[in-house]
Amino acid sequence: MNISLRNKKALVGGSSGGIGKAIAQQLAESGASVTLMSHSEEKLHNIVNELPTDQGQQHQYLAVDFNNFNDYKKVITKYFENNSVDILVNNTQGPAAGNALEKQVNDYQQAFDLLFKTVVFTTELALTSMIANNWGRIINVASVSVKEPLSYLALSNTIRAAVVTWAKSLATDVGKHNITVNSVLTGYFDTDRITQLNAKKAEQLGIEASQVRKEMESRVAVQRIGKPEEYGYLAAFLASDNAAYITGTNIPIDGGLLKSL
Repeated sequence: MNISLRNKKALVGGSSGGIGKAIAQQLAESGASVTLMSHSEEKLHNIVNELPTDQGQQHQYLAVDFNNFNDYKKVITKYFENNSVDILVNNTQGPAAGNALEKQVNDYQQAFDLLFKTVVFTTELALTSMIANNWGRIINVASVSVKEPLSYLALSNTIRAAVVTWAKSLATDVGKHNITVNSVLTGYFDTDRITQLNAKKAEQLGIEASQVRKEMESRVAVQRIGKPEEYGYLAAFLASDNAAYITGTNIPIDGGLLKSL
Protein backbone atom coordinates (compact mmCIF):
# COMPACT_ATOMS: atom_id res chain seq x y z
CA MET A 1 0.00 0.00 0.00
CA ASN A 2 1.42 3.34 -1.06
CA ILE A 3 0.60 6.33 1.10
CA SER A 4 0.88 9.53 -0.90
CA LEU A 5 0.14 12.94 0.56
CA ARG A 6 1.67 14.84 -2.32
CA ASN A 7 0.24 18.36 -2.73
CA LYS A 8 -1.41 18.16 0.70
CA LYS A 9 -0.73 20.76 3.38
CA ALA A 10 -0.56 19.76 7.03
CA LEU A 11 -0.49 21.65 10.32
CA VAL A 12 0.96 19.65 13.21
CA GLY A 13 0.79 20.85 16.81
CA GLY A 14 3.41 20.09 19.43
CA SER A 15 5.89 19.14 16.73
CA SER A 16 9.20 20.30 18.21
CA GLY A 17 9.73 16.82 19.66
CA GLY A 18 8.26 13.46 20.59
CA ILE A 19 5.07 12.26 18.97
CA GLY A 20 4.32 15.53 17.19
CA LYS A 21 7.74 15.62 15.55
CA ALA A 22 7.40 11.98 14.47
CA ILE A 23 4.03 12.70 12.88
CA ALA A 24 5.39 15.73 11.05
CA GLN A 25 8.33 13.73 9.72
CA GLN A 26 6.14 10.92 8.42
CA LEU A 27 3.67 13.28 6.78
CA ALA A 28 6.57 15.03 5.06
CA GLU A 29 8.08 11.73 3.96
CA SER A 30 4.70 10.89 2.45
CA GLY A 31 4.79 14.09 0.38
CA ALA A 32 2.92 16.67 2.45
CA SER A 33 4.05 20.24 3.03
CA VAL A 34 4.13 20.62 6.79
CA THR A 35 3.72 23.59 9.10
CA LEU A 36 5.27 22.76 12.46
CA MET A 37 3.75 24.36 15.53
CA SER A 38 5.19 24.58 19.04
CA HIS A 39 6.74 27.04 21.49
CA SER A 40 10.44 26.39 20.82
CA GLU A 41 11.35 28.42 17.77
CA GLU A 42 14.95 27.17 17.72
CA LYS A 43 13.86 23.52 17.66
CA LEU A 44 11.21 24.22 15.02
CA HIS A 45 13.75 25.98 12.80
CA ASN A 46 16.11 23.01 12.97
CA ILE A 47 13.39 20.44 12.29
CA VAL A 48 12.05 22.34 9.27
CA ASN A 49 15.52 22.12 7.74
CA GLU A 50 15.58 18.36 8.33
CA LEU A 51 12.25 17.56 6.64
CA PRO A 52 12.38 16.08 3.12
CA THR A 53 11.56 18.30 0.15
CA ASP A 54 12.14 15.81 -2.68
CA GLN A 55 8.45 15.93 -3.69
CA GLY A 56 8.35 19.71 -3.97
CA GLN A 57 7.21 20.31 -0.39
CA GLN A 58 7.50 23.70 1.25
CA HIS A 59 7.73 23.47 5.03
CA GLN A 60 7.41 26.23 7.58
CA TYR A 61 6.86 26.69 11.31
CA LEU A 62 4.68 28.65 13.69
CA ALA A 63 5.91 29.55 17.18
CA VAL A 64 2.98 29.47 19.62
CA ASP A 65 2.28 29.25 23.34
CA PHE A 66 -0.50 26.72 23.91
CA ASN A 67 -0.62 27.72 27.57
CA ASN A 68 -1.77 31.25 26.74
CA PHE A 69 -5.02 30.90 24.83
CA ASN A 70 -5.48 34.60 24.06
CA ASP A 71 -2.01 34.88 22.53
CA TYR A 72 -2.43 31.56 20.76
CA LYS A 73 -5.73 32.72 19.29
CA LYS A 74 -4.09 35.80 17.77
CA VAL A 75 -1.20 33.86 16.24
CA ILE A 76 -3.28 31.04 14.77
CA THR A 77 -5.91 33.44 13.41
CA LYS A 78 -3.22 35.41 11.59
CA TYR A 79 -1.77 32.18 10.20
CA PHE A 80 -5.09 31.14 8.66
CA GLU A 81 -5.53 34.55 7.05
CA ASN A 82 -2.84 33.54 4.54
CA ASN A 83 -2.78 29.76 4.79
CA SER A 84 -5.06 26.76 4.51
CA VAL A 85 -4.52 23.13 5.48
CA ASP A 86 -5.81 19.77 4.31
CA ILE A 87 -4.56 17.84 7.34
CA LEU A 88 -4.78 19.09 10.91
CA VAL A 89 -3.09 17.23 13.75
CA ASN A 90 -4.32 18.59 17.07
CA ASN A 91 -1.56 17.99 19.61
CA THR A 92 -0.28 19.97 22.57
CA GLN A 93 1.84 19.23 25.60
CA GLY A 94 -0.04 17.63 28.48
CA PRO A 95 -1.06 19.48 31.65
CA ALA A 96 0.74 18.97 34.93
CA ALA A 97 0.43 15.55 36.53
CA GLY A 98 -1.43 15.04 39.78
CA ASN A 99 -4.46 13.28 41.23
CA ALA A 100 -7.93 14.74 41.66
CA LEU A 101 -7.34 15.75 45.29
CA GLU A 102 -4.29 17.78 44.30
CA LYS A 103 -6.09 19.84 41.66
CA GLN A 104 -8.24 22.94 42.09
CA VAL A 105 -10.90 24.37 39.81
CA ASN A 106 -8.43 26.85 38.29
CA ASP A 107 -6.21 23.93 37.27
CA TYR A 108 -9.09 22.43 35.34
CA GLN A 109 -9.78 25.75 33.62
CA GLN A 110 -6.15 26.03 32.52
CA ALA A 111 -6.20 22.44 31.28
CA PHE A 112 -9.46 23.15 29.41
CA ASP A 113 -7.87 26.12 27.64
CA LEU A 114 -4.78 24.07 26.78
CA LEU A 115 -6.35 20.81 25.64
CA PHE A 116 -9.84 21.76 24.48
CA LYS A 117 -10.15 25.41 23.49
CA THR A 118 -6.99 25.40 21.36
CA VAL A 119 -8.18 22.25 19.57
CA VAL A 120 -11.70 23.48 18.86
CA PHE A 121 -10.62 26.95 17.79
CA THR A 122 -7.89 25.69 15.45
CA THR A 123 -10.25 23.14 13.94
CA GLU A 124 -12.91 25.80 13.29
CA LEU A 125 -10.37 27.83 11.32
CA ALA A 126 -9.08 24.81 9.39
CA LEU A 127 -12.55 23.61 8.45
CA THR A 128 -13.28 26.62 6.23
CA SER A 129 -10.94 25.49 3.45
CA MET A 130 -11.57 21.79 4.07
CA ILE A 131 -15.28 22.24 3.47
CA ALA A 132 -14.63 24.42 0.41
CA ASN A 133 -12.30 21.75 -1.02
CA ASN A 134 -14.58 18.86 -0.01
CA TRP A 135 -11.64 17.06 1.60
CA GLY A 136 -9.97 17.11 4.97
CA ARG A 137 -8.37 15.10 7.74
CA ILE A 138 -8.53 16.00 11.43
CA ILE A 139 -6.48 13.86 13.81
CA ASN A 140 -6.58 14.44 17.56
CA VAL A 141 -3.73 13.18 19.72
CA ALA A 142 -5.58 11.94 22.81
CA SER A 143 -4.80 9.31 25.45
CA VAL A 144 -5.72 5.81 26.58
CA SER A 145 -6.73 7.52 29.84
CA VAL A 146 -10.09 8.46 28.30
CA LYS A 147 -10.92 4.73 28.46
CA GLU A 148 -9.04 3.80 31.61
CA PRO A 149 -8.26 6.93 33.68
CA LEU A 150 -4.81 7.17 35.22
CA SER A 151 -5.00 8.37 38.82
CA TYR A 152 -1.95 10.63 38.50
CA LEU A 153 -3.29 12.41 35.38
CA ALA A 154 -6.61 13.82 36.61
CA LEU A 155 -6.50 16.90 34.37
CA SER A 156 -5.62 14.98 31.23
CA ASN A 157 -8.21 12.28 31.96
CA THR A 158 -10.96 14.85 32.27
CA ILE A 159 -10.30 17.23 29.40
CA ARG A 160 -9.16 14.69 26.82
CA ALA A 161 -12.44 12.84 27.36
CA ALA A 162 -14.21 16.05 26.34
CA VAL A 163 -12.06 16.27 23.20
CA VAL A 164 -12.91 12.77 21.97
CA THR A 165 -16.65 13.21 22.52
CA TRP A 166 -16.55 16.56 20.71
CA ALA A 167 -14.64 14.87 17.88
CA LYS A 168 -17.28 12.18 17.60
CA SER A 169 -19.98 14.83 17.23
CA LEU A 170 -17.91 16.78 14.68
CA ALA A 171 -17.31 13.67 12.57
CA THR A 172 -21.05 13.32 12.06
CA ASP A 173 -21.42 16.95 11.03
CA VAL A 174 -18.57 17.13 8.50
CA GLY A 175 -18.64 13.63 7.01
CA LYS A 176 -20.74 14.80 4.07
CA HIS A 177 -17.82 17.05 3.07
CA ASN A 178 -15.39 14.10 2.81
CA ILE A 179 -13.73 15.23 6.02
CA THR A 180 -12.75 12.61 8.58
CA VAL A 181 -12.23 13.20 12.29
CA ASN A 182 -10.41 10.63 14.38
CA SER A 183 -8.81 10.55 17.82
CA VAL A 184 -5.75 8.47 18.60
CA LEU A 185 -5.58 7.10 22.15
CA THR A 186 -1.92 7.27 23.06
CA GLY A 187 -0.28 4.67 25.25
CA TYR A 188 3.31 4.67 26.52
CA PHE A 189 5.78 6.22 24.07
CA ASP A 190 9.45 7.00 24.43
CA THR A 191 9.22 10.79 24.79
CA ASP A 192 10.43 13.52 27.14
CA ARG A 193 6.92 13.65 28.63
CA ILE A 194 7.00 10.04 29.79
CA THR A 195 10.52 10.49 31.15
CA GLN A 196 9.31 13.43 33.24
CA LEU A 197 6.28 11.55 34.51
CA ASN A 198 8.40 8.53 35.40
CA ALA A 199 10.86 10.73 37.30
CA LYS A 200 8.05 12.26 39.35
CA LYS A 201 6.51 8.87 40.08
CA ALA A 202 9.91 7.46 41.08
CA GLU A 203 10.44 10.35 43.47
CA GLN A 204 7.05 9.81 45.07
CA LEU A 205 7.66 6.07 45.49
CA GLY A 206 11.28 6.39 46.53
CA ILE A 207 12.56 4.14 43.75
CA GLU A 208 14.72 4.49 40.63
CA ALA A 209 13.16 5.81 37.41
CA SER A 210 14.48 2.74 35.61
CA GLN A 211 12.33 0.57 37.86
CA VAL A 212 9.26 2.64 37.05
CA ARG A 213 9.94 2.12 33.36
CA LYS A 214 10.38 -1.65 33.74
CA GLU A 215 7.08 -1.88 35.59
CA MET A 216 5.46 0.20 32.86
CA GLU A 217 6.81 -2.09 30.15
CA SER A 218 5.51 -5.14 32.01
CA ARG A 219 1.94 -3.82 31.73
CA VAL A 220 2.14 -3.61 27.93
CA ALA A 221 1.26 -6.76 25.97
CA VAL A 222 4.28 -6.40 23.68
CA GLN A 223 6.52 -5.73 26.71
CA ARG A 224 8.03 -2.47 25.49
CA ILE A 225 7.46 1.26 25.17
CA GLY A 226 6.34 2.54 21.77
CA LYS A 227 8.63 4.33 19.31
CA PRO A 228 7.41 7.78 18.17
CA GLU A 229 7.89 6.84 14.51
CA GLU A 230 5.32 4.05 14.96
CA TYR A 231 2.81 6.75 15.86
CA GLY A 232 3.76 8.63 12.72
CA TYR A 233 2.88 5.64 10.55
CA LEU A 234 -0.66 5.55 11.93
CA ALA A 235 -1.11 9.30 11.50
CA ALA A 236 0.05 9.19 7.88
CA PHE A 237 -2.42 6.40 7.12
CA LEU A 238 -5.31 8.29 8.75
CA ALA A 239 -4.34 11.38 6.75
CA SER A 240 -4.44 9.52 3.43
CA ASP A 241 -7.17 8.60 0.97
CA ASN A 242 -6.73 5.00 2.13
CA ALA A 243 -8.51 5.93 5.36
CA ALA A 244 -11.46 7.72 3.75
CA TYR A 245 -14.01 5.39 5.39
CA ILE A 246 -12.57 5.71 8.89
CA THR A 247 -14.09 8.52 10.91
CA GLY A 248 -15.52 9.22 14.34
CA THR A 249 -13.23 6.62 15.88
CA ASN A 250 -11.00 6.42 18.93
CA ILE A 251 -8.03 4.31 17.91
CA PRO A 252 -5.70 3.02 20.65
CA ILE A 253 -2.02 2.83 19.83
CA ASP A 254 -0.70 1.28 23.01
CA GLY A 255 0.96 -2.07 22.37
CA GLY A 256 -1.95 -3.81 24.05
CA LEU A 257 -1.91 -1.74 27.25
CA LEU A 258 -5.66 -1.25 27.48
CA LYS A 259 -7.46 -4.15 29.09
CA SER A 260 -10.97 -2.93 28.28
CA LEU A 261 -12.74 -3.65 25.00
